[in-house]
Amino acid sequence: MKKSVRIGAIALAASASLALSACGFGGASGGGSSDSGSKTTLNLLVPSYSDNTQKLWNDVIAGFEKKYPDIKVNLEVQSWDNLESVVTTKVSGNKAPDIYNGGPFAGFAGDDLLYDVSEVTSKDTFGDFQESFIKNEQLNGKTYALPWIASARALFVNNDLLKQAGVSAAPKTWDELLDAATKVSKLGGGVAGYGLPLGSEEAQAEAAVWMWGGGGSFGDEQKLTIDDPKNLPGAEQIKKMIDAGATEKNPGSTNRSPLMDIFVQGKIGMQVGLPPTVGQIKQNNPKLNYSIVPIPTKDGSPFTLGVADQLMAFKNDGKKKDAITKFFDYVYSADVYVPWVKAEGFLPVTKSGSEQLSSEESLKPFLDVLPNAKFYPSTNPKWSSADAAFKALAGQLEKKPAQQVLTDIQKQADAG
Repeated sequence: MKKSVRIGAIALAASASLALSACGFGGASGGGSSDSGSKTTLNLLVPSYSDNTQKLWNDVIAGFEKKYPDIKVNLEVQSWDNLESVVTTKVSGNKAPDIYNGGPFAGFAGDDLLYDVSEVTSKDTFGDFQESFIKNEQLNGKTYALPWIASARALFVNNDLLKQAGVSAAPKTWDELLDAATKVSKLGGGVAGYGLPLGSEEAQAEAAVWMWGGGGSFGDEQKLTIDDPKNLPGAEQIKKMIDAGATEKNPGSTNRSPLMDIFVQGKIGMQVGLPPTVGQIKQNNPKLNYSIVPIPTKDGSPFTLGVADQLMAFKNDGKKKDAITKFFDYVYSADVYVPWVKAEGFLPVTKSGSEQLSSEESLKPFLDVLPNAKFYPSTNPKWSSADAAFKALAGQLEKKPAQQVLTDIQKQADAG
């Protein structure tokens, strides 16, 4: 999901010397007057997910303003590279947007800048979100953001390689995965049974796939629990896969993106992937005979690693609550929301959106596992340090004892 998943906690005390010239909403201020003439003005700050993002938002806004002619929406689109500094500057200068599409919200919530979004959405709209995603937007019992778009993980399976190896069905448990991957690796010819990317690109994701799949957790907003005994079975299973020769060579230094390229080329039996992988296969190897199934877990119970970007509403002068509610209810209506999500290539976070896209064969495996999504503890102030620790140290599972690696990651995360 673009760079949103990499943005760290925003420092609200950032210097106000950052240039404001790039931070305007068509001349209107984010936190100032609530009216433009006789109209209420909503200032909307969003990131660019693709070359189509601005047009997609303009179309949504046009429909909204037609339905509510007394409300004007000023749109500002920023690159992910600039988004953090732009919103920090706006907040520091008392010009916060009314609605912000971004990543972590804990810093804003801690300074009491955000609405509890259950107060600015109708009961029907709020109840339409996948429960697992709403829980990820909560802090101390309040919901400070609405999930906007999602991505999830599933297991991509090369059907031909499994068949050649004598594997009759895609694995559902760790034992089945180890057996199948080992048999595929024995085919030779540079083929690997399972793609295990523990390199610095996204080691935290691969680690979560295994540790959470064994009943573990990385913690919550109050405490990180990386070296918790419940994470040990997953870490040890990683080592079992490596020691059995079920993975590619040197998994400790292998990154996800180049490894997925090898899967697309037909040289890996199984690898965890994302929805965009479907398009990658269609473009680069459309003849690949593959299937998409849930990620195998220790006992076969359903699970996926979820990632979501959010919409949050700043209180500002407190005079735009009704307009914000109308906007949220409008944009999350299935006929408006689903085309936007589909055009950008993500997954919907609403139940109605999932139902509307359930006939999309390539998305259905991901939609099916969304209710079972688990998330990084991104509301914990030390999560960014933990994320960095995983990327630096998780690859050592290839050669070091699992418990030692977990302990080292915990120490680095706690050090901040």
